[in-house]
Amino acid sequence: MGSLWLGAFVGFLITLVLGWLFPGLGHLIGGFIGGFAAGLIAGGIVKGGVAGFLAGIFGGIIIAILTIIGLVAAGAFTSGVLGGLLGGLAGLWVGLIAIILAIFGAIASTIGGLIGGLLTRRRTH
Repeated sequence: MGSLWLGAFVGFLITLVLGWLFPGLGHLIGGFIGGFAAGLIAGGIVKGGVAGFLAGIFGGIIIAILTIIGLVAAGAFTSGVLGGLLGGLAGLWVGLIAIILAIFGAIASTIGGLIGGLLTRRRTH
């Protein structure tokens, strides 16, 4: 029996590293590979799919939060308080778009988790 949360965490870390190293396409490929690793660790098709989905969702949420914080900081450093406010508003919009795009990463992670979980399925005869 594997651990669902450990699989989701490891899958999230793999997704985060590959997405950082290869922006753009690396997010989808990293999501698939991270989901695959999550499925291997979680064990079983259903647990692997859930672990992969959680890994993909966590990655999307973290990217959205970092985007909002980064734009607020950039606006505050360049234009003071008003720039921070405008940067925060821009960060909310970009963060919303990031969450919408994270759905595709979650789908890739879920598919990877299902495949990884399928490979660890125990056969009983």
